[in-house]
Amino acid sequence: MNNASQTPSRQQILDWLNDNPGHSAKRDIARAFGVKGPAKIELKRILREMQAEGLIEKRARKFHDPNSLPPVTVLRMLREDASGDQWAEPAEWEGEGAAPSVLFIPKKGEPALAEGDRILGRLTPVEDESYAYQARMIRKIGEAAHRVVGIFRKSAEGGRIMPIDKGISNEWQVPAAATLDAKDGELVEAEQTGPRGRMGLPKARVIEVLGDPSAPRAVSLIAIHQHGIPDDFPDAVVAEADAARPAKLEGREDLTDLNFVTIDPADARDRDDAVLVLPDDDPKNAGGHHLWVAIADVAHYVTPGSELDREARKRGNSSYFPDRVVPMLPDSLSGDLCSLHENVDRAVLAVKMTIDAQGRKIAHRFTRGMIRSIASLEYGQVQDAQDGNPDEKTEDLVEPVIAPIYACYQSLLKARAQRQPLELDLPERQIVLGDDGKVASIRFKQRLDAHKLIEEFMVLANVAAAEELERLKRPLLYRVHEEPSLDKIEALREVAQASGFTLAKGQVLKTAHLNNLLAQSEGSEFDELLNITTLRSMTQAYYHPQNYGHFGLALRSYAHFTSPIRRYSDLIVHRALIAGHRWGKDGLSEWDIENLEDTAKQISDTERRSMVAERDTTDRYLAAYLSDRVGSEFTGRIAGVQKFGAFVKLDETGADGLIPIREIGREFFHYDREAQELVGAESGLTIAPGLRVTVRLAEAVPVTGGLVLELLDVDGKAMPKGRRHKGKRPGTRPPRKPARGAAKKKAIARKVKRTRKP
Repeated sequence: MNNASQTPSRQQILDWLNDNPGHSAKRDIARAFGVKGPAKIELKRILREMQAEGLIEKRARKFHDPNSLPPVTVLRMLREDASGDQWAEPAEWEGEGAAPSVLFIPKKGEPALAEGDRILGRLTPVEDESYAYQARMIRKIGEAAHRVVGIFRKSAEGGRIMPIDKGISNEWQVPAAATLDAKDGELVEAEQTGPRGRMGLPKARVIEVLGDPSAPRAVSLIAIHQHGIPDDFPDAVVAEADAARPAKLEGREDLTDLNFVTIDPADARDRDDAVLVLPDDDPKNAGGHHLWVAIADVAHYVTPGSELDREARKRGNSSYFPDRVVPMLPDSLSGDLCSLHENVDRAVLAVKMTIDAQGRKIAHRFTRGMIRSIASLEYGQVQDAQDGNPDEKTEDLVEPVIAPIYACYQSLLKARAQRQPLELDLPERQIVLGDDGKVASIRFKQRLDAHKLIEEFMVLANVAAAEELERLKRPLLYRVHEEPSLDKIEALREVAQASGFTLAKGQVLKTAHLNNLLAQSEGSEFDELLNITTLRSMTQAYYHPQNYGHFGLALRSYAHFTSPIRRYSDLIVHRALIAGHRWGKDGLSEWDIENLEDTAKQISDTERRSMVAERDTTDRYLAAYLSDRVGSEFTGRIAGVQKFGAFVKLDETGADGLIPIREIGREFFHYDREAQELVGAESGLTIAPGLRVTVRLAEAVPVTGGLVLELLDVDGKAMPKGRRHKGKRPGTRPPRKPARGAAKKKAIARKVKRTRKP
């Protein structure tokens, strides 16, 4: 340390800051170099110049070298490497070149950290290693940093990001050093790095430039990045998948002489299930069948603790978009070794179920085997063959293969009628893209018996898997669907009553009661409304190691077994069966068992993430499809109401749009939360779910998927003109407000009177 009262050089200041990162205030620097009196003015000038030139930066009245990290800093956790070491990166880095590498050293007993988690870490510089710092956790400061996808707008200070998510209104501020050279108008993904700054905006850094937001195939890419769906496999995962070789027959039951077939959509990317039905020749089971369901043996290739396993668990499931699939497993597995292609030997876990003439499963047997599918068929192709129009591929399969499949299905329908699972009738939209990536048409998918029979076979196989693991007393993941809450059922009952129908009250709710309601409305103008409202009254299905039953399917025990290529839950069930039957060393591991509840939560969350991303993508494609028709009129039905407006489902496309409250007439509307209605203060007009409306498309924003509508008429009647209250701002409450209970009763009475005919 220099005790003379002289001004240190720039290099001396930098060296001292690096050696003393915890003492970087101007006072500390002056004391270290013995700077006193007038020399402090010169020191201040040098520090100011060094800051302006970027050699140091000032934080909270302290200076530090921007090419080094402070001893305590916020870190973002990275994934573990092949050796099991976990790495981290600084949440903010404005130095030259790449940020220094940080090895995280966990203490015994600390909770595991996931990729993307943020911690406040204490850093120790390291010499003679391939990394610069070691870090220990002071405390966890949150899960993965909040990310946003938006349009970048360049400015002199760096730029701002306009989020494309309809639920985010704030812009994000990006410093000049954190723009990643994004150009004005480009689509970017950013990560929050700090709280609101002086401008009142959250601080962020651009982590990826996604390009032109108007490009046709950017639609699904937006959803993938917006919801954090991993769409690129790490090198170690790809290497493991590429190194896999076909399973051998040794240790397996040889089923290659059985006439298994796969039945899938015409555009199927993988084939993970094959079926076979044989008549039961046992006289004690006259009219019965043996139903075989064989599922790709993914567990043979994705073993516990492997890179493939960690990545599959992280993804949880495959995500499907109109223009792409984000798979759970690399294509060398999902599209090849684990895909049951015709005339190729493939490893499977299979179940043989004995079905009686009434469609009841009276026995089952699981095996780990090898099959050779004799044909890869499509749904329409199979249906045509059954209807008497076989093609060249199916004409020789009708009698020995296809007819027994349909005969077994007919018996299963008898058992289904007894069980009474929820029978919702909601056509599924299909967005058809042209060669240019733009929406060519929107249609509703066909529902053939060929689709329904495969679904019924898979449900039965899933039931058998759950029952088998219960018999073996092995842990598993159940597919749980709890019964709806009393509040939601009461809301459904009110909609039913307002539509002229009844839902039984005062008894334990069963799916049969809901099916009776849906049967009442079938063919009426309220058919779709009752189906949608019933669906919305249901709880969200999820995975759990405890069995709480499946309400919607009216089943006591249910587990997912039939799609291990695209669902991690099924892989866990396969491993449980392998361990329970001692079929190999690749069964459920101790780590799998200990972390079963965490895995259930993880994959339940990723499933919901995919559902939201897929829905958002559909909304954006629909908005793009309708953007050329702004100003056109459409018919639809009120699908829901909120305080801020009403949602309408358009008849032509099934798209959902919002009528803002300001566009509903010229009077004030009271929002009745209990009745889910908007009631006009002057006219008494009621806006409620189910009402037919005509609307005009006012705005369509493809980048957000938002549709804004203007309400023209309700049930064929033009909107009342009404008047604004003098001296009142639009949207303020008028002096008089009808009593909530009275308004509710009047609204129901009006709708019942309108619906019921003498």
